[in-house]
Amino acid sequence: MDATTIALIMLSSVGAAFVQRVSGFGFGIFIMTILPYLLPTYPEALTLSGLLAIMTSVVIVWKMYKFIVWKKLLPILITFLIVSWIAIQFLDKVGDGMLKHILGGMLILASIWFFFFNDRIHIRPTMTMQVSMGTISGAMGGLFGMQGPPAVLYFLSSTDHKEEYMALAQCFFLIGNGMMSIYRAHLGFLTPTVGWAWCFCLPTVFLGTWIGGLVFNRIPIKTLRKIIYAYMGISGIIAVMG
Repeated sequence: MDATTIALIMLSSVGAAFVQRVSGFGFGIFIMTILPYLLPTYPEALTLSGLLAIMTSVVIVWKMYKFIVWKKLLPILITFLIVSWIAIQFLDKVGDGMLKHILGGMLILASIWFFFFNDRIHIRPTMTMQVSMGTISGAMGGLFGMQGPPAVLYFLSSTDHKEEYMALAQCFFLIGNGMMSIYRAHLGFLTPTVGWAWCFCLPTVFLGTWIGGLVFNRIPIKTLRKIIYAYMGISGIIAVMG
């Protein structure tokens, strides 16, 4: 990788960590609009995204571990781990170009969802719903690194206060990204390029998390989210047309 590519990857990790800290999710959604065009292959981009996302969750889980209610977490998490493993097996069988086009379509759909439907739909935190959301999240995470939306929708509906929500969501992302990283490494996607990029981006991930913490209470969250959703939609259109 040349210096320009490294700089762009580091900059994108700052933005993704910032989004994750302010919104509670969105690291993969943000960074996967950029990484597939900077890494040699699409699976390498997914692997780097997952490894970096782990770092944004580990500190929060450490601080908020006492708020985790395991019966609300384990069914959706176990379902996610199984389905994401199955989804990752397809990465070797589908060309990078097709995956980027599908990713573009997913970004467009996610943008439309968040703009128009996210605040209008509420779900009941039943076992069936946990398995359903875990299945959708596993497929989206394994193929696109975008497991957040279905999981967040469930956690928001099943928790009693923001501390419990944040603890459950970040524990889900931490364990989920950790296991998907192991799956991807087993398939050969954890390359030296990914390793070097991860090392370069560690400081920038913590920088983005720190900046996000500073501005968390100063930026209207609805305004920020709309900007992010618009960015997702535009990035998706570019990916589909590319």
